[in-house]
Amino acid sequence: MSVLIDRPGRPVPAPGAAAPGAGTARRVRQRLRRRPAALAAAAVLALLVVLALAAPLISQLTGQDPAAYHDDLVDSARGGVPIGSLGGISADHWLGVEPGTGRDLFIRLLYGARISLLVAVGATAVQIAVGVAVGLAAALGNRFVSQLIGRFTDVMIALPMLVIGIALTAVVPPDFPRPLLLILIIGLLDWGGTARMVRAQTLALRDLDFVDAARLSGNGTLRIARRELLPSLAAPVITLAAIKVPTAMVAEASLSFLGVGVKPPTPSWGQMLSSAQTWFRADPAYVLLPAGLLFVTVLAFTVLGDAVRTALDPREGSRLRVGTGKERGA
Repeated sequence: MSVLIDRPGRPVPAPGAAAPGAGTARRVRQRLRRRPAALAAAAVLALLVVLALAAPLISQLTGQDPAAYHDDLVDSARGGVPIGSLGGISADHWLGVEPGTGRDLFIRLLYGARISLLVAVGATAVQIAVGVAVGLAAALGNRFVSQLIGRFTDVMIALPMLVIGIALTAVVPPDFPRPLLLILIIGLLDWGGTARMVRAQTLALRDLDFVDAARLSGNGTLRIARRELLPSLAAPVITLAAIKVPTAMVAEASLSFLGVGVKPPTPSWGQMLSSAQTWFRADPAYVLLPAGLLFVTVLAFTVLGDAVRTALDPREGSRLRVGTGKERGA
């Protein structure tokens, strides 16, 4: 591939040449395609995202409002147990109805998926942004700054997130958007592990030749971090983000389960599990459906995150070549 020289030690692809990261992205896709578990996890997550985004449309097509009560679908004489078998499953209510209220369970699960995914992805984005910034500052700063940030990071890692989250939700005004509050609480209390990983990776990278060449070319610290270090940190950061998403989803479900998360009538899986505590004997489906969806979603994110980590590992190709001979030319 022909190259031009932007500055000493900095090759740049000539016009029309392939980008340096194109081959890496292609190899990652090829490795992921060879993993049936990763493909199945990606398909499950894609289906869940599509259904969650289409929840308002599905609600209009089925004529079911997630907040509409249907007293005629529950047996008041038995305390509000759904009328019919399997939690009131019928042609109009595909997964039955909610005990006590008669609200359609399928539509509420879809709207709950919107909240769970929004909070999980938003909190992960906050964690990664703060963790990367703090980790780079700790690795590139002077000794005093590095030690100060290191001690502060240790304190943040040691803080019990659920306890702090419960305390913060108690003092925040009730009209503050709960999904945004959960994103900020989870994201701003759980970035310590990301900062540690970024600091360790940056310390390993900052003395390599390409960073020294950029420094000798007159680039400042911020430019070196943006142009040289961040691209090299992309693989471990993407891997960590894929692992952090299910962790954030469980944290949101835990806070909602404890009654300090999303407030009714807005549904979330954790909130549904909390209200299902008193119904697990009379209507097991009301417990099993949100719990099963949460389990499958977290498992899919975990499997996909592990597959991405393996695919981004530069040693993976050599291991496969030696072990199976299937990764020729990767």
